[in-house]
Amino acid sequence: MPVLNVYDIENNKVSEIELSDSVFGVEIKEALIYDVVRMQMAARRRGTASTKGRSDVRGGGKKPWRQKGTGRARAGTIRSPIWRGGGITFGPKPRDYSYKVPKKVRRAALISALSMKAKKERILILRDFPMEEIKTKKFKEVLDRFGLKSALFVLDESSPVLEKSSRNLKEVKMLRSEGVNVYDLMRYDNLVLLEPTVKMIEGAILS
Repeated sequence: MPVLNVYDIENNKVSEIELSDSVFGVEIKEALIYDVVRMQMAARRRGTASTKGRSDVRGGGKKPWRQKGTGRARAGTIRSPIWRGGGITFGPKPRDYSYKVPKKVRRAALISALSMKAKKERILILRDFPMEEIKTKKFKEVLDRFGLKSALFVLDESSPVLEKSSRNLKEVKMLRSEGVNVYDLMRYDNLVLLEPTVKMIEGAILS
């Protein structure tokens, strides 16, 4: 069972916490992680790309020249795909790219991603993160204290002060425990958990 130190925001060790082997200590299955990340990225595609086919472009009602006797290739419309200004052949149309993978696969991928962070020692657990005012500078000082450049913070409850203090930092993201997902775990180098969040994540996954 993995045991991690718990720190305060001054980088002082205050206690230890045991992590569940079933969530943070399983065999890492990279194929499942890939499948779920691909699903999440597909779901985020807008799917609004669109082109006009030969039936959609304007003009081309008249045959450009007679069928025979001109010495040129026969043509029926100036809006043929092989003509400049013609329709597009097999161009994209608005569509929904999203698809689903089984719930068990999503759960296994999430556990694998958490276990990968634990194995690579990329998990930092904080007792709390007290901030009374919205200050990006003070928030950045805490990150620098722990040597964090890219971090995903998982909170046990909504914290507008923390969220607003971090929103101008491109390599930092705040999530509630119920929003933990494989894509964000892979997107950011470090995972920062508040101490109450650990049990919330374990309870949600193992329930």
